[in-house]
Amino acid sequence: MDRRSFFKKAGVAGVGAAAATTLAAPAIAQSNPKITWRLTSSFPKSLDTIYGGAEVFSKMLSDATDGNFQVQVFAAGEIVPGLQAADAAAAGTVEACHTVSYYYWGKDPTWALGAAVPFALNARGMNAWHYHGGGIDLFNTFLAKQGLFGLPGGNTGVQMGGWFRKEINTVADLTGLKMRIGGFAGKVMERLGVVPQQIAGGDIYPSLEKGTIDAAEWVGPYDDEKLGFQKVAPYYYYPGWWEGGPTVHLMFNKGKYDELSPAYQSLVRTAAQAADANMLQKYDYLNPTAIKQLVAGGAQLRPFSQEILAACFDKANEVYAEMEGSNPEFKTIWESIKAFRKDYYLNMQIAEYNYDTFMMLQQRGSKL
Repeated sequence: MDRRSFFKKAGVAGVGAAAATTLAAPAIAQSNPKITWRLTSSFPKSLDTIYGGAEVFSKMLSDATDGNFQVQVFAAGEIVPGLQAADAAAAGTVEACHTVSYYYWGKDPTWALGAAVPFALNARGMNAWHYHGGGIDLFNTFLAKQGLFGLPGGNTGVQMGGWFRKEINTVADLTGLKMRIGGFAGKVMERLGVVPQQIAGGDIYPSLEKGTIDAAEWVGPYDDEKLGFQKVAPYYYYPGWWEGGPTVHLMFNKGKYDELSPAYQSLVRTAAQAADANMLQKYDYLNPTAIKQLVAGGAQLRPFSQEILAACFDKANEVYAEMEGSNPEFKTIWESIKAFRKDYYLNMQIAEYNYDTFMMLQQRGSKL
């Protein structure tokens, strides 16, 4: 082939390549349009694991779209207070929020069922119910009426039962106890003589120190260690039966979510599920070190007695019966959770419980 013929053909090929590039660009732009959303969190940046769930979600969306889908994350208080995050997303003040749905149970107790209620499921159970037991769809039937669409976006695992200034050995010891605890748990504990207190996170330590309150629940070892509660309320009780596996939700303004292309909606679901798994994995990794450090710093671990747990369980069921009788939406979702809970804990008694129990005995025997 002579040089003139080669350059002629090469020129035609180059024009073809340029044309292909020109044609391809609009197609890519159409499939990945530029979108910028704002997300308000219910959490401060200092709680890096739970706050970080929204950052994981944001980064995954950006990475998957070459930066075309941006979600700007704002900590609690930067746009609205933490307990108003869902309201802001529903109103369209922001497009999304990262929150725990039981924060809004005062409006309707059905809100709490998407996150955690006393003596329900642990983290694995909640995820199983959400993803494969119809939980996501059931909860979104409720959320749609609030102008929202929600997806699981994290879980802390079973929480601790809180910090107490004195030991709590019997149900009688709960009478008159002033405890920073809210939501469903506060309603149940109230029936056992506890005086629930609503106190912001930053005010818990001084309230315990001054004796304004006798006890406070927070989250678990990793987050609790940051607040130094063991210095003023050394008795660290477990388990937090009111939050066996609290789901943290990513909630979106329903109109904005519905406007997304099917491809973007799929990416939102994928990124949310990744953030959901990542948070629990991170807590599982960090809590073992934190609990050892808390004990070294003076925390005294105490289990709630079986008497106390049984009394709380019975009172919780009283509350559920009342709510089922007066709230059809609550009843629909709670019956779904209850049905799965029965089978879930039947199965967990077999392989999981026996394997874990054996390994725990090896740990106690210093064989691990």
